[in-house]
Amino acid sequence: MAALDLLSRRWVLRILWELRGGPRGFREMQARCDQMSPNTLSTRLSELKEAGIVAHNPEGDWALTPLGHKLGPTLMALNDWSKAWERTLSEQTSESD
Repeated sequence: MAALDLLSRRWVLRILWELRGGPRGFREMQARCDQMSPNTLSTRLSELKEAGIVAHNPEGDWALTPLGHKLGPTLMALNDWSKAWERTLSEQTSESD
């Protein structure tokens, strides 16, 4: 449940999405996340760091840890499932009309 609590916090999935392509600096992350407030970004990055999912690299940028990289396929599987679920719901709605 702790993982779901962390992942369900606002902006966490967006941060992970942006880091999937490689390390990013704080300001770049803020720009990529639709100008998220610096306080919110700092808080979320700290929470993810505490969880061992992100870390500062030697250049001072934020990056996924090996554990963070392992989360990627799981999130993609959830994304695939959610698309299938959406199609199923759409089909059920169409059939009831």
